[in-house]
Formats: sequence, C-alpha cells, structure tokens
Amino acid sequence: MINVFYLIIETRFSDNQFPFVLLGDVGAGKSSLVLRFVKGQFLEFQESTIGAAFFSQTLAMNDTTVKFEIWDTAGQERYHSLAPMYYRGAAAAIIVYDITNSVSFTRAKKWVQELQVQGMVVALAGNKADLLEQRRVNTEEGQAYAQENGLFFIETSAKTATNVNEIFYEIAKRLPSVQPLPNPGMVLVDRPAHGAASATCCS
Repeated sequence: MINVFYLIIETRFSDNQFPFVLLGDVGAGKSSLVLRFVKGQFLEFQESTIGAAFFSQTLAMNDTTVKFEIWDTAGQERYHSLAPMYYRGAAAAIIVYDITNSVSFTRAKKWVQELQVQGMVVALAGNKADLLEQRRVNTEEGQAYAQENGLFFIETSAKTATNVNEIFYEIAKRLPSVQPLPNPGMVLVDRPAHGAASATCCS
C-alpha cells in the first residue's frame, strides 16, 4: 500500500531543491512514471495512490545539481480538492494523460486550466506510448494543445522507460536559477549509473 501524506508545501527553491507535483486522471500512469524515474522500476500491477505519495530524486547536470521533491497525487475525483495543498508553491508540474483514453486527455485540460495562474513550469505528458494500437489521442492533438497553452509536451512510456528521464530533465532546464551548459549529460544521483540517461530534447 502506498503511504499517504498530507502536507501544505511552502515555496522553497533554495539550494536547488524544487517541490514538484504530478497531476492527472486515475490510471494515467503517474505513479508508474515516478517509480520509473526514481527507482528505475516498472510494476505491471500497481495500486492507486491514496491522497498523495512523496518521492525525491537528484539530478546532476554537469556542475548543476537539482533535487526534485515529488508529490504523486491521487487521480480519483474525490481527492481533487486536496490537490491545491500540493501544487501551491510547487516549482513545476507534470500533467499526465493516457493516450489510450480520451477522457483522461479531457481531464488533463482541466488541470492545465487550474494551474495556469500558478506561475510554475508545466509539462504535458501523453503516457502509455507503448500501446500504439490502442491509441485514442493523436500525438498532434496533444502537441497542438500544449503549444496553445505554453506547455512543453512529450509522449512517454513508464513500461519501456521511453522519454521518462527526458521529461524530468527538460523540466529541470526550465527551473529558476538552473542554467545547465549546452547539451549537458544528466545523471540520476540517487540511482545506479546504469539508470542514467543522456539528455535529449522533445519539447
């Protein structure tokens, strides 16, 4: 069972530590993305998050270090009212939808509208990109919506690890006070070296 946390996040971007939140519909794969990023793991069957779960991961990009303090929020509608406790004061957010579920894309748009006044770095992730035969949301549709709303967009797969490290890296580059050198390498400090990924850009 995933531990439950309830906390009001204070704005704190000192020492390159950045509160970070994942939002999206239940079943979109938020927890799987975090688990893949933090531990390099994928669970075929994973229980739904209750409330929110906390993770942390540190990125080393040349001479710049970024520590993400990640809140993985529950996707069930009954927990929606708790979300502001996690995204207020956060530096960044990933809004996740399932490319095989058009309803999850519609709900992702509602999260975008909710976060537009928060002044944070926001990414839109179309997850489960390995399930191409079941796709219901076209890449072009997600990309166009992201461009219209000033987000950066990428399709991911927690199962195959496709673009998982990359989306967190792209967020790190856009955070205040983080100025990595051109084309830097990225190392996940809290994971073994074989889990590291070189940086590629998909914005």
